[in-house]
Amino acid sequence: MENFNDIIKSGQLTLVDFYATWCGPCKMMHPVLEQLKEDLGDSIRIIKIDVDKNEAISMQYRIQSVPTFMLFKDGEAIWRQSGTIRLADLKKIIAQFSLT
Repeated sequence: MENFNDIIKSGQLTLVDFYATWCGPCKMMHPVLEQLKEDLGDSIRIIKIDVDKNEAISMQYRIQSVPTFMLFKDGEAIWRQSGTIRLADLKKIIAQFSLT
């Protein structure tokens, strides 16, 4: 299995969902992320990080609330937002960064 740093350092745009299994808003975001992946296909990679099972990564990126979404390109965090987000808004944000 690839490790987190290898994934975010790849040239591919990567959306990271920091979540917790007990988090209601995180569960609400699951179908949104599935639809996003279906709509965007291989143009983006989406990974989920359980904050309770990956404390070191969560601390490294100062995750204080879930869900928190971060967009990475070439290992650099280029966008971050906590809380739920609509599919249309996520698509706009990703489109903005996929052009750079």
